[in-house]
Formats: sequence, structure tokens, C-alpha cells
Amino acid sequence: MDRREIVTRAIEFKSPPRLPFWQSIVDDVPNDICDCWEMDRQKNGWFFDPNSWPNRHKVFDDWGCGWEGSDVENMGQVKYHPLADWAKFDSYLPPNPRDPFYFERLEDTINDAGDRYVVVTSHFNLFERLDMLHGFGKTLEDLHLEPEKCEKVLDMILEWKLEHWDELHKRFGDRVNGLFVTDDWGTQQSTLISVDMFRNFFAPRYRKMLDAVHGNGWHLMFHSCGKINDFLPQFIELGVDVMNIQQPQLYGIQTVGKMAAGKICFLTTSDIQKTLPSGDLDQMRSEIGQLVEHWSKPQGGFIVFNYGMGEAIGVPEDITEEMFREFGRQKDHWASA
Repeated sequence: MDRREIVTRAIEFKSPPRLPFWQSIVDDVPNDICDCWEMDRQKNGWFFDPNSWPNRHKVFDDWGCGWEGSDVENMGQVKYHPLADWAKFDSYLPPNPRDPFYFERLEDTINDAGDRYVVVTSHFNLFERLDMLHGFGKTLEDLHLEPEKCEKVLDMILEWKLEHWDELHKRFGDRVNGLFVTDDWGTQQSTLISVDMFRNFFAPRYRKMLDAVHGNGWHLMFHSCGKINDFLPQFIELGVDVMNIQQPQLYGIQTVGKMAAGKICFLTTSDIQKTLPSGDLDQMRSEIGQLVEHWSKPQGGFIVFNYGMGEAIGVPEDITEEMFREFGRQKDHWASA
């Protein structure tokens, strides 16, 4: 069985022979997923690498959002919002979603995939791009005060994403297996908005995204940080295939397992806020055992993930390596159960 099928079976609950892995840093642990990040590159540089920016601490992306970085490697933060003033919306133009620039570097990466499952990333979807354009605080206010204006921007973003993904499909078709999208929805306590507001503003638009992605024959992998427990049933109902969440201590491992195991596939890691930064290997190994036990099923539903920016969260590489080795020791958990 090739690696692409192992990942597919895990996502679709079709009994993979072992846990699949999204990692490429430990040679003696499986490397099952080819992650293609180049579609997210902006013409001024790579938002995950401020060293590539023309100005080390400030750069504008293709949407006109102004980013600032720091001396520690991380993706930076948007500080300038081109639609902070709603009056600018009528004259605002997003970038061309079919611009060859976004696609021309994917060919080499996909060619190198071999029998691995190919994921193309598409960061900053509905909520994240809205708050980058309008401002985080103003967005949360105006979902209440100016809902029609928020919806116009959300529809513009949605149309852009659908065109962008259509172009990706025209160029690469079934050579792509999954699309990785992001919207951070949680604080340390709860979701940023109510479930009712999520259903009114975002769920119908996510459904259109999912219809497009599934229509292309791809899985949709959804990343969201923070305590999003209240939204998990919504994502399951919408048909999200894979949930990328990385703070299991925040959600409660058993709580999430009872709520969602067997209903959605988890793409996850040992806790990036508490467990990994602590450097406590015994705690990490215990947590990994709990994750595999409570978030996966014999039929699948679990993929091991690499956060990928250890310096930003205070995690040395040797801790990340040991995490993967421990997951590697658990990879046949259900086969031996």
C-alpha cells in the first residue's frame, strides 16, 4: 500500500495499516505527506519567513495588508488594514486569483511527491482575511454593527478563493489530494463569536468552499487555533474532512474524543503551548498515548502533524524529533490492539 492510500484511508476511516505522518525531519519515522506551500507566497516575500521580506520588519502582501515581523522567526502580524475605513471598499481590488505567480512553483514540489499524499496550503480564509483587511477589533464589532458590509467583504473573499482553487484544479487536477485552509477561531477560553453568528455568517460560505473542494476530488483540511470545542460539531456537520488542532490540553483530550472521534479526522501534535515547550518527555509521551487512544479509531481518523516553527514557540528541534519518534512507537497502536 502506498503512502497516499495510507493517508486517504485514515481520513476516510477505511482502516489504514498504521498512523500516517506529516513530517520530514526524522528519517526513521514515516514521511507520508508532501506539503506544498508555494501557492501562499506573496510577491513581496514569504509570510512565514520575514528574512525574505524587502524590509525585515514591514511588508505588504498582495491584498494590501501590512505585516510586521520580529527578531524571532514567525509569520508576523498584520498591522495595516486596507479596509479599516469601509468607504474604501468600493474602490478596492483584490489580487488576481488566477495569476500564474501563485502556481508556477508548485510543479517541482508536486513532481517530488512520489507516492506521498499531496497537500496544497491556502492560508487566511474567510474570517482571517476579513480581519486582516478591516482590523481584528473592528471586525468583531462590525459583525454586529455593520453586518451587511462584513458580508460584502466575505463574499469577495469567497469568490476569490473559489476562483483561486478552480485555477489550481485546472492546472493540477487529481495530482493534488488535499487542500489545507486556515481560520483561527478560538481564544484561550472559547470561540471568538457565538455559534449562531458562525451559522449565520460563515457556515453557508464554508459550505460553498467545501462543495468546491470536494467537487475537485480533494479532502479539506481545516486549521484553527484556540478553544474551538463549540465549533467542532459545526465543522463535522459541514463535512470538513480533517481538523488541524494543536492544543489538546486546552480542549481536553477526552472531551474532544467523546465529541468527535470517529466523526472527523484529526491532524495533530503534542500540545504546542504547554507540553512541547515544557521539555518534559514523560509528560509528552503520556499525552501522545492519550491522543492516539482517544482521538483515533481502529478505522482511522488520526494523522501526526509537525507544527514546524519550533523557535516561535520555544521548542528545540530535539524535542520535536522525540515527539515524532514517540508517535512512531504508537503507529501500529490499533493493529496490535
